[in-house]
Amino acid sequence: MEKHATATDEELVNQVRSGDKEIYAELVRRYEPKLLRYASSLLNDREIAMDAVQDTFIKAYVNLNGFNSKRRFSSWIYRILHNEAMNLLKKHHREVKFPEGFDAADPNHFEVELSRKETIKMVHKCLDKIPIKYAEPVALFYLEDKSYEEISDILRIPAGTVGVRINRAKKAMRMTCQEMK
Repeated sequence: MEKHATATDEELVNQVRSGDKEIYAELVRRYEPKLLRYASSLLNDREIAMDAVQDTFIKAYVNLNGFNSKRRFSSWIYRILHNEAMNLLKKHHREVKFPEGFDAADPNHFEVELSRKETIKMVHKCLDKIPIKYAEPVALFYLEDKSYEEISDILRIPAGTVGVRINRAKKAMRMTCQEMK
């Protein structure tokens, strides 16, 4: 797979379409951690997020011929995951599950680890308190480092709307997080 490491996603897709099905594994390798992180931020359940990512890769593979190679593969696959996550949210009614404690291997790092975990937990709680239409672009922008254009493509909303939603999300999170203190 190393020889494919320098190929663009779109080049890999074209190779898979041409019959080299094994190359799809490289796309999975590239996107699995990113998609899992995004799905986890939306679904707050790693098991359900893993299912969503797996279903996303299956649907992407099955529909690979429908991919427009003039567009970005990353936006296309994130859109598929977005749809999967939204379906699962409807199915599971946005259940909130947090890890049941943590394991601090080194007692000297106990406070740092506790603080980090509490901060992450607080951010997820704040994200859960704001409408999903604001949480999605915030997660894509800050957690997945997506540009406004990519978010626009993934969520199928204008880039200006992405900016407005991110701005509103930040305000809503600020108010929510202050109330939770």
